[in-house]
Amino acid sequence: MKKYIINNIIKTIETIVIFTILMFINDTTFTEKSLSVAMNDNLEKTVDKNVIQASQDELYKEGIYNPIYTFMGELTGYAGDCALCTGYLACPPRTNVLKKGIYYNDKTYGTVRIVASSRNYPCGTILKFNVKKLSDEPIIAIILDRGVGGNVIDLLTESEDYAIKHVGRVRKLEFEVLREGWKK
Repeated sequence: MKKYIINNIIKTIETIVIFTILMFINDTTFTEKSLSVAMNDNLEKTVDKNVIQASQDELYKEGIYNPIYTFMGELTGYAGDCALCTGYLACPPRTNVLKKGIYYNDKTYGTVRIVASSRNYPCGTILKFNVKKLSDEPIIAIILDRGVGGNVIDLLTESEDYAIKHVGRVRKLEFEVLREGWKK
């Protein structure tokens, strides 16, 4: 009985945390309709994963993951220790990736991959793209470096060897621009 009560308390706390996160991300107050869809009044106080998925889908459709526009380009890979690289990113904050790594913690999008682009795309631009050989999930990345031309996006990797063996050159890849530059 005690374990049952503890499980119900944990599930209730999880529900509250999910709603808090959703409200923070959406930055709006929930309407009665969204509350009635997301509230769970069953006797066992279990969370229906379909309700959570529906809430996430709605947020996804209306939220920060809506593309502003898309473009076709190529994906290549590079490392901070390549022959012509200094290890420092060209865009502010001029981080040394040899010390800080291949990820950046963005205030809006969380932990994202770092990419280089041409000057066609401003620093701080957030991109989303799918490359099944790298990840089953879409990759969310931020432009923090320069050094390529046209519509080539260069994914920062752990090493040149990894870039060559695993990324290579992916042609005709669709990129979604979720944020252009540092502005919201």
